[in-house]
Amino acid sequence: MLSALDLLTANDTPGQHAPSYYAATANRQTSHPVLEGAHGCSVCVVGGGYTGLSAALHLAERGLDVILLEANRLGWGASGRNGGQVGSGQRVDQTVLEERHGKAHARLLWELAEDSKALVKDLIARHDIACDYRPGILHADHRKSFVEDSRDHVEHLRLVYGYEDIRFVGGEEIGELVGSPRYHGGSLDMGAGHLHPLNFALGLGQAAEAAGARLFEETRVTAIEGKGGKRITVRTEHGEVRADHLILACNGYLGRLDRETSAHVMPINNFIVATEPFSEDQAQKLIRDNVAVADSKFVINYFRLSADRRLLFGGGENYGYRFPEDIRSFVRGPMLEIFPQLEDVGIDYGWGGTLAITPKRMPYFARLAPNMLTASGYSGHGVAMATLGGQILAEAVTGTAGRFDAFERLKIPTFPGGDRLRFPLLVLAMTWFSLRDRFGI
Repeated sequence: MLSALDLLTANDTPGQHAPSYYAATANRQTSHPVLEGAHGCSVCVVGGGYTGLSAALHLAERGLDVILLEANRLGWGASGRNGGQVGSGQRVDQTVLEERHGKAHARLLWELAEDSKALVKDLIARHDIACDYRPGILHADHRKSFVEDSRDHVEHLRLVYGYEDIRFVGGEEIGELVGSPRYHGGSLDMGAGHLHPLNFALGLGQAAEAAGARLFEETRVTAIEGKGGKRITVRTEHGEVRADHLILACNGYLGRLDRETSAHVMPINNFIVATEPFSEDQAQKLIRDNVAVADSKFVINYFRLSADRRLLFGGGENYGYRFPEDIRSFVRGPMLEIFPQLEDVGIDYGWGGTLAITPKRMPYFARLAPNMLTASGYSGHGVAMATLGGQILAEAVTGTAGRFDAFERLKIPTFPGGDRLRFPLLVLAMTWFSLRDRFGI
């Protein structure tokens, strides 16, 4: 069994991006130094994904002295490997949030999610980040029995939350929008969108550096000392940072760096392939209007077209922390289930990555000490929410904690059993939800 700590090296070459389509089409290569010797700062941020980069950017814009430490490369983890979907709402449906937390808190969580999409668009425009943003996410029902729930979901968002950018899609229309026989209806959300996730992360890093943040790569944190004291010491393999405040933004790659955070999040793997490019006509027959698609399976299939008209398809079930030896073959099966007409289409790229989920599928925000904050566990809904998370962490460090408190009040439970039962629980959960998807349990 692999511990979460091993995930930094178990499936990837240290210091190099995964061999993905995104890495092959990145706008720039980063070359930030390794941290060596002793340094001091106002805020130390651990993790160079969306949360950490956004936090560093927003803190630096407020005039704070910021050091960011990334164990590999900026955007190396889930932030540079994901499906690129900028979704509406939270990972959990609004009606569920209303039942769990009350209507007032659920509305606040909806508004925060709207803030997250707006922030992504604002950062792209303000910092001229070339990341191929396109509007639209189609949520596709793989069972007829789900279609009326989709209709109710759309009406609830429109009537209760005043969200007019979403509409119901019936069985005939979904066949026109997606060239697959597998879907029976759903909803089309034009207020959501999709983008090149690695280029977005690299753009955030460039903006953070321009604002004055000091960024270090290939700098793995080995220990945190002085938690709860006036100054925190962050030790790395070749140096240390003494900081007034510490932000942990490590998500699925946190390992045992902080046991309190790791008790609330579980790392899981996900896999994506990129086909050979299609002609414009071929691409439109797959996804007519160039929207992203996510289906209703618990072990979700998600797909979209790249800027050069490849199909980027994510899917497949994994019962451990090792990546499959042949990711392209591993994901081809789910892809052909949705698009059987692609039997003879070549796959040019296949890659995996590790994200983090929580028991309630809502992000885990916590104040571990008066000067130590953590945010992770976006549960596959992190492109926008993690970006907002970084801004919220920056607000909390500088004394405005209202939005941070809205997430901390969710009181995300821990996973039972600690590290010893983490792997068996993962296998058990994935087996159950796989059976549910296949047989309608």
